[in-house]
Parts: sequence; structure tokens; C-alpha cells
Amino acid sequence: MNVKVIVITGASSGIGAALAELVAGRGARVALLARRESELREVAARCGPEALPLVADVTRREEVEGALEATIARFGHVDVLVNNAGRGITRLVSELTDEDFDQMMLVNAKSALYGMQAVLPHFRERGRGHIINVSSMLGRVPIFPVRSAYSAAKHALNSLTANLRMELREKYPGIHVTSVHPGVVATGFGVHALHGGPDSRQLPGAQPVEEVAQVIADVIEKPRADVYTRPGAQQMVVAYYAADDMGLVEQQPPFVPTRPPKR
Repeated sequence: MNVKVIVITGASSGIGAALAELVAGRGARVALLARRESELREVAARCGPEALPLVADVTRREEVEGALEATIARFGHVDVLVNNAGRGITRLVSELTDEDFDQMMLVNAKSALYGMQAVLPHFRERGRGHIINVSSMLGRVPIFPVRSAYSAAKHALNSLTANLRMELREKYPGIHVTSVHPGVVATGFGVHALHGGPDSRQLPGAQPVEEVAQVIADVIEKPRADVYTRPGAQQMVVAYYAADDMGLVEQQPPFVPTRPPKR
């Protein structure tokens, strides 16, 4: 029986917690990383006695490396790393400070880079492994300008992901590298955004977190390079970049809110 060892960052709530419970229920051994110890231990308890909660700040390279070392010491190896930790922002480009931009890049792109670089020697030694970076539709299309620096960071993450996949392709074909692109998900993402924001759970059409976790769990079983969690999302991205004038596309829904008809 091939029991996978899966490391998940941002595992104390939201997508990370839902994914941890789902894959643990399928028999995987999970190592769960997050800063909030009490919430993390609650998720680990729901995942079963073999779950390994690891309190770690993924914006610190040494803590990411230490968590991976602890996972290998406990389980003997790692099969999958899911870089899921992230944070939003509510600020337009014209309003961004240096601190805003640096924080978004650190939390959403550099933290994943730390994870990728920490696990790669282990994957190379084994000749196999799977890195899954949870990105966003905002890493593809600028639907919400107030998420400006978050969008920029996810674009950077997408580029790092694709370039790593190309780097490994010839010599290490057994190492898979995947981007996953959710849209609005019914989590506390919005209220926890830098400078606050609307509760994502109250937004119309927010995708249930269980659906996103299911997509990620499925791609663990059948790896693919680029995955969207909503039907039609990929087609929207393709249409945007294929347009003769992207500016005209940006004047239409979903780039601008649909206005109710005048009475």
C-alpha cells in the first residue's frame, strides 16, 4: 500500500484544513504547518493520531526547513508539499506602501519559494515528489483591483512554479510541479486581509472550501501542471489573453460588477 506523506502549509483553517482532513480520511499521513497552535492542533486531532502539527511561520526560511526536517524524521520521507499559506490585501495600486508590497510578496510568493527550495533536495534524492502551489484566479486576471499586490504576488508565484517545472522536466521527470487557481472561496480570507475587507464567506458565488480541497486532492492522485477549481475559469483566462484589446475585456463582467437593470 502506497501511503502518501503530505505536507500542507496554512493548515489551521480554510483550504489547508479542509484538504488535511480530506486526504487524511483517504489514508494519507499529514504534516500540518501554521502559526496558530491551538487551531492547528484542533485540525490535527480531526485528521487522526498520526497527524503531525508543526507550529511554524512560513515567512521564515529556517522554520520551513525545520518543519520539513521534522516531517522526514517522523515519517521517513515526503511525497507532496502543498504551499497553501497566503494572505490578501485591500489596497489599490495607487495606495500601496513599500510595506504593503513587501508583505504580499513575502507571504504569498517567498514563503512558497522557501518550501520549494527546502523540499527539492529530498525529492531529487528520491527521484520523485510533487509540489503544489495554491495560487489564485487573481494570479491570472485582474478581477479585483483592490487586491493589487496580492494579484502581483500570485503572478510571481505562477512564474516561479512554471519555471521550476521546466527546470526539472528533463532530469527529474518524476517530480511534478502544479499551480492551483481558486476563485473566491468561502473562508475567512477577506476579513483577514491586510487593511481588512469584506468577508469572503458572504460574497455571492463563493466556492465551498470542500470543493477546492477536492480539486487539490484529485490532482495529488493524478498530477497536472495547471488546475482551476471552477468550471469555465480556464476559458475566461484564455479569452482574456487572446483578446485583441484586453482593455475592452476589462470593461465587461466579471471585471466590472454587473449592474441591476434600471426600473
